[in-house]
Amino acid sequence: MASAPTDADTVDGMMRFSDLALYWAKSKQLGKAQWFDETMQQELLKKRRIEEELRSALLQNQFMLYYQPIIDARDLRVTCCEALPRWRHPERGMISPAEFIPVAEETGMIVELGEWVLRRACNDALLWPEHVRVAVNLSPRQFQQKDLADMIKATVVATRLPPERLEVEITETTLMQDTADVARKITDLADFGVRISLDDFGTGYSSLGYLNRYPVKKLKLDRSFATQMADSPKTQAIVGAISILARDLGIELIAEGVETNEELALFAAKNVFIIQGYFFSRPKPIEELLPRLANWAAPLELEGVA
Repeated sequence: MASAPTDADTVDGMMRFSDLALYWAKSKQLGKAQWFDETMQQELLKKRRIEEELRSALLQNQFMLYYQPIIDARDLRVTCCEALPRWRHPERGMISPAEFIPVAEETGMIVELGEWVLRRACNDALLWPEHVRVAVNLSPRQFQQKDLADMIKATVVATRLPPERLEVEITETTLMQDTADVARKITDLADFGVRISLDDFGTGYSSLGYLNRYPVKKLKLDRSFATQMADSPKTQAIVGAISILARDLGIELIAEGVETNEELALFAAKNVFIIQGYFFSRPKPIEELLPRLANWAAPLELEGVA
């Protein structure tokens, strides 16, 4: 909704601004009527600017990858590193993924960006110890690519990375599509040797049927569990139940977002030992992490708050 003359004093203006309010309501899933606000116009202009600049950012080599290590807390060894894209803008500095990833998703540019991330991550992984895998996120939009599995396999072959050293992280949203095409792509990748990881588990529907239908090798608990564990016995019980299920199914279970000693101890009490979070390390450029990965048997310098 928009009002005259507060928002606009012409029919075209009223239609444009009420349409912006409609777009806002849909994108935010508010489920209610939404009045136009000037911030919506500002957000739209910001989004369009990011969209325009994204088109040249890849060509101008403005993207880089940061990596966050995933640690086995029992012996403090790195098991995997998750690849996270960062945008180094020549004028505005580092731009948060929270700003450009949603725009890339909506415009479809996530497909091209995703291919770049995969190729770069596979090449970088060749530099570190062979037991350390690399994890790359795949969005639901990428799964709409007809040749997704073939593209991933071709990239792995071209970079000469052993398939078992690559993990692709998919979200529940992808599996909720529940189509034969999605199942075929996941099965194709698993048969090739690529490990399938289910990200943000414990949010949404979290259907256990996914674990039965798809060849999932890793579950990543949503970071909300880490923040709720200390104050919620129910959360602790849920984590314990998921831990038992993962053990019985032979699936690796990861706790994301761990930042404190207390959180680490609570997960350990539920037999969750594979940890990702600021407690061990923030995402860093490969140049900063490589010396630690090369000396993989040595404990990492703890960065979290004790």
